[in-house]
Amino acid sequence: MPHTDLPLDPACDLVLERVIDAPVARVWAAWVDPASLSQWWCPKPYRATDWALDLEPGGAFAFVVRSPEGEGFPYVGCVLEVEAPHRIVWTTALRAGFRPNPQTGDVPAFSCVVTFEADGERTRYRAVARHANAAGARVHTEMGFHEGWGAALDQLVSLVTA
Repeated sequence: MPHTDLPLDPACDLVLERVIDAPVARVWAAWVDPASLSQWWCPKPYRATDWALDLEPGGAFAFVVRSPEGEGFPYVGCVLEVEAPHRIVWTTALRAGFRPNPQTGDVPAFSCVVTFEADGERTRYRAVARHANAAGARVHTEMGFHEGWGAALDQLVSLVTA
């Protein structure tokens, strides 16, 4: 798996790691299937719907976050790299086709490197949100990155270990 040793910049990169008591194939499947993503991607009572996920470089990584009241917040990104079932890289800086994505909403653009490493029948899961600068990482942290992404990861764990 190339690029797994990318150096972290503690000022710009937000990291979420966990060992999941499920094999890589099961965790990967829950990560790349829109029906599964809809079950765990957003901390409840929010939910992610209307997934467009094209698992190839330049493919869409897009969905709508729905509030409990049904209000929709679209997120549009682009898949940069896929090494199934070990790694997916996506960004909010681009949309499908590697087209620049206009900045929308409060979250600064970032790229995310998610890795799935086998540890026997368990999975070492790591998500790194890479920001352009410390200010972007700080905004994302203040918006609740660790709490929100952590809650979503708890939901993923529940789904794959059920």
